[in-house]
Amino acid sequence: MTKFFFALTLFLFTLFGFAQNTVKVIDASTKQSISYANISVNNSEFLISNEEGYFTVSEANSGDDAVVIVSYIGYAPQQLTMGQLKNKNLVVTLDPAVYELNEVNTSKVKPDPNAIMQEVKKNLATNYKSNGKATKNTVFLRKTDAFKPSTVDVEIDKSTGFNKTALKETNAEIQSFTSNLVKNPPLAFTDMLCNYYSGPKTKLDVVKATVLQDEKRSASLDGMEDKAAKLFLKHIDTTKYYRFKSGWFGTRDTISFRKDFNKKKAKKEPSKLENSKTSLANFMKQQNFLEGSKMEFVTNPEIYEYSYDGAMYATNNEFLYVLKFKPRKSRANYTGKLYISETDYAVVRADYELAKGKTLEGLNVKLLLGIKFSQNVSKGTVIYKQNRDGNGYYLQYATNQTGTYLYVHRPLKFIELAKEDKDVVAFDLKAEGNMVNKTEFLTISHDEVSAADVEKVEEKEFAYVTLKKYDPSIWKNYSAIEPLEEMKQFEVAE
Repeated sequence: MTKFFFALTLFLFTLFGFAQNTVKVIDASTKQSISYANISVNNSEFLISNEEGYFTVSEANSGDDAVVIVSYIGYAPQQLTMGQLKNKNLVVTLDPAVYELNEVNTSKVKPDPNAIMQEVKKNLATNYKSNGKATKNTVFLRKTDAFKPSTVDVEIDKSTGFNKTALKETNAEIQSFTSNLVKNPPLAFTDMLCNYYSGPKTKLDVVKATVLQDEKRSASLDGMEDKAAKLFLKHIDTTKYYRFKSGWFGTRDTISFRKDFNKKKAKKEPSKLENSKTSLANFMKQQNFLEGSKMEFVTNPEIYEYSYDGAMYATNNEFLYVLKFKPRKSRANYTGKLYISETDYAVVRADYELAKGKTLEGLNVKLLLGIKFSQNVSKGTVIYKQNRDGNGYYLQYATNQTGTYLYVHRPLKFIELAKEDKDVVAFDLKAEGNMVNKTEFLTISHDEVSAADVEKVEEKEFAYVTLKKYDPSIWKNYSAIEPLEEMKQFEVAE
């Protein structure tokens, strides 16, 4: 009994200890949470509130004297100590900024949004092009991957060498697998804290990385394929060679599940470090208003219609033009809002999503080949912050979510390469659902370094820490993005 009370006390103390550093940002009038507010702690830790309005201060900066500054576009900033925040139940209330109209360059005539966008385009290189200097960015990255199937049906129609009873048992096993897939949709969360160096060379130093997922519910297509393959291989002689056929189409490529055959064909897989570095570099490039292909609403204003939506107070007595945008020509894809500096015409924030009825990549040969897919979700928020020297901007925060609808209904057949009796395994596959991928990026610190400093960095391979449920202590000594409730509630079923 004594051990029980000790454990309970320790649990409650731990829970309280971690919870007491989690703060919520709300609108003073509406009491609604404020997403993506900027937070500075002791001018050394830079955070952003999540979609639910929460942020967590690291343990190192959680003392009562720590100074917290919270700011958000259109609101007056708040400065409090952690001690004051605790007395306010860890809630920051922001009031809309009040300013005189003559503080902004306004007149009875509204600013021309197209003229503003011309200035934006003219200044893109000045504001977003790298100056070539070496930098060190401490970055927190979170990826959420989910597959939400509405239908998954797989049935083995024929399997040479298996009697009806064995075939029935295998189909029952497959049915159990697919049914569980629909009832418990695959979901995975990957977090990474790293130092990303750029300059003449790019290098990545991973401080810590975690993955939270149920191994039985893989969220990746590769993971699901591995699980299905284990069931499938029961009906394939792994010592033989096959050709693959789906519907009317076959392949001339030889397929085998022999280890020696696949070892010869296998290509060297990139390391986790190389994959992570490439993925991070590509993500940052796609969020750049000068280079990102999906940032067409900034780089290609000719195909969009813009409307002036007022001016808002930012920080440091700066004001922002607010422009709404929507497609003007058919090749434009997005709708959303831009926040543009009135001084240098930098886009400091963009909120975007696919316009109604728009899709990006897609293929529909459902009737002919039983395949259809379309990327029907693409939305996000991008926030830029000015460099300390006042020249140019760097990516402070970005969230990007994509969704793809998938439909496959195909007969699959593996035919043994043999002169006489051939082993044949025939499947009927039907699957329908949505793949959802979300990436969040936060620059915690951004510093110029020397090329020699970058050269000294030694890149090392890393391993993910596998979690069975979200553990707030894992990031207690670090700056991180506060997780959403969905991640906090996720737990691997034993």
